[in-house]
Amino acid sequence: MSAVAPMRRRSAQSFLAFDFGIRRVGVAVGNALLKQAQPLTTVAVMGAARFDAIAKLLREWQPDALVVGVPTHPDGAPHDNTRRAKAFARQLHGRFGLPVHEVDERYTSVEAIAEGARDVDAAAAALILEQYLRGQA
Repeated sequence: MSAVAPMRRRSAQSFLAFDFGIRRVGVAVGNALLKQAQPLTTVAVMGAARFDAIAKLLREWQPDALVVGVPTHPDGAPHDNTRRAKAFARQLHGRFGLPVHEVDERYTSVEAIAEGARDVDAAAAALILEQYLRGQA
């Protein structure tokens, strides 16, 4: 009998992205091949229930990596939500063991509103993911 070589994990191709908020987290899905993202849902629960809902989405979509929008002031200076979003990114990595990429997400909610999005948080997450994908070689 010959040994079967273990499957090598492919480079990150599919992603879930998050627009972090204290009360709501927008979620989008996308892939590197098309460099496109689409709004998925908004998780509007807090605490352990938030991570339970995210775990369910991860099981359903099985992404290779995660992307978290990190807000800053217009001049790039951090503020309270910068720290919170970075902590959220660390929690995602710690709980789920997937690579987590942080992206500057200034004005994504404003852009989602301007585009007439029905679910602004999920649409902002899609914009965050598309911004990340455009920056990849």
